[in-house]
Amino acid sequence: MPRMLSIQNVVFSALLFFSGVALASQPGSTITSEISTPEISDVTQAISFEDTISLFTGKGFKKKIAAVDALAKVDDARVLAVFQAMLTNKLYFIKSNHQVIFLEQDESGFIVTDVISKEILTIAEKSQLKKISVNNKLRKLLRSYIATLSLKSEDNEVRAAAVRQVIKNMNEHSYELLKLLIKTEKNEAIIVDARIGIAIWDLSSEQKLNKLEAISVLKGNLLPEVKSKLEYLALPDSEGNYAEQDEQVRARAKLALVSINDQIAYYGVLENVVFGLSLGSVLLLIAIGLAITFGVMGVINMAHGELMMIGAYTAYVVQQIMPNYIGASIFVAMPLAFLVAGAFGVAIERLVIRYMYGRPLETLLATFGVSLILQQMVRVIFGPTNQAVVTPDFMSGSLEFNPIFAITYNRLYIFAFSLMVLIALVLILKKTRLGLQVRAVSQNRSIAKAMGVRSEWVDALTFGLGAGIAGLAGVALSQLTNVGPNLGQAYIIDSFMVVVFGGVGNLWGTLVAAMSLGVINKFIEPWAGAVMAKILVLIFIILFIQKRPRGLFPQKGRMAES
Repeated sequence: MPRMLSIQNVVFSALLFFSGVALASQPGSTITSEISTPEISDVTQAISFEDTISLFTGKGFKKKIAAVDALAKVDDARVLAVFQAMLTNKLYFIKSNHQVIFLEQDESGFIVTDVISKEILTIAEKSQLKKISVNNKLRKLLRSYIATLSLKSEDNEVRAAAVRQVIKNMNEHSYELLKLLIKTEKNEAIIVDARIGIAIWDLSSEQKLNKLEAISVLKGNLLPEVKSKLEYLALPDSEGNYAEQDEQVRARAKLALVSINDQIAYYGVLENVVFGLSLGSVLLLIAIGLAITFGVMGVINMAHGELMMIGAYTAYVVQQIMPNYIGASIFVAMPLAFLVAGAFGVAIERLVIRYMYGRPLETLLATFGVSLILQQMVRVIFGPTNQAVVTPDFMSGSLEFNPIFAITYNRLYIFAFSLMVLIALVLILKKTRLGLQVRAVSQNRSIAKAMGVRSEWVDALTFGLGAGIAGLAGVALSQLTNVGPNLGQAYIIDSFMVVVFGGVGNLWGTLVAAMSLGVINKFIEPWAGAVMAKILVLIFIILFIQKRPRGLFPQKGRMAES
């Protein structure tokens, strides 16, 4: 609600709105100097929240910076909400009367709330509003003020996040804030973080003892700000000159830097292992379906990648059907993808592959033709462009162990999911009648048929099972990359390499091979590049199968040699 302003407040508001205007020291006196932005902020100390908020509608970023500085000095709980909305592009004003509002959007449209009164307003069109835009300088200023204001929060997590944000942009003002915070703070973790921020600032102190004490506090700390500050103190510049003249300070800084670099190297190795296992879990999920079809039926299925693509598109369709339930949609998509891809697999086996058993080259060509047909079918139905599948909230974000090492949740979930699929498949093959028949056919098809096993039925179900698992792999891949007609082509070669390296038809061999190749690939990539890493892995597998043609864990049985 607009309210009547005093004459003095009107004058102050006008001065802030036109930030280049000079201010007289007393009423009636002449104007003697031009006021800069900081001086404008000082003038606004006496202005209320209601008076200051109207200044945000001015044109030009200088005026907005002056308005932000002015509002930061107002003691009002609403200030933090205004800064957060401005930073996230949710602060607008109504063009007709310059009333500042919050704009929130949901499925039903947009909600307009008055900043001052918190009253819900009725706005017919979004075109009636204008966004209060920000630039990089304003964003940095807003983050600083948000962190400062958040330090006063009663919520421990909010204060901890505020301290971490302050540490990223340390200055004299934040230094004093952290020193005051330590005196009143009761949460030990927040106190430790605050002391780190103070120590970072003390590295720039002119006092030698302050620097030495700060280095002791920061030794082993992995924050990027700490490493850069210590490098500034310990290492010479391009001309061989040192910024720090004291040798003792330089020596201590070098020791601290060595400790930090050792930890970075350790976590670098650990990161490669974790990322390699993550890649291995994806390869396992992709190759496990191929392992049973290739092992049991001897079919080189070049359409395996397209069966994964079908699973990924199933996840996309399910999300389009239930857009308001993204978290639940993935649990609906998994069994549905298994059934849809499995049905395609059974159809491919019954219509094409059943006529080509014993002729691997012909099955290769036939399934390659099937893959092209499936790709074109998808292009006709969904279009040639990639489609994005939304990641559920519970799979978003990452598990952070320290500032340089974190694991994304979607990778963790896929790793666990791939192991669950492997265990489920092993149980099916070991504990069910179908599994017994599949093992019998894979070991000796002729004897199995003589014992009454309907090998044609087993072949169809086995191929459908492998195709269904490929569909599950497609759902997992949809959480890591965009879904498109060429999705399967990017992984088909990798899946064959895993199956051949592990041992055709051996599930545990597939597990070991997938994880090994994933880790090897991630260790080679940093110095060889992604493409060369794949080439080197392929060369390694070619050399390996020269010595062990049947892979790491060869299949057992009388027919295994043939």
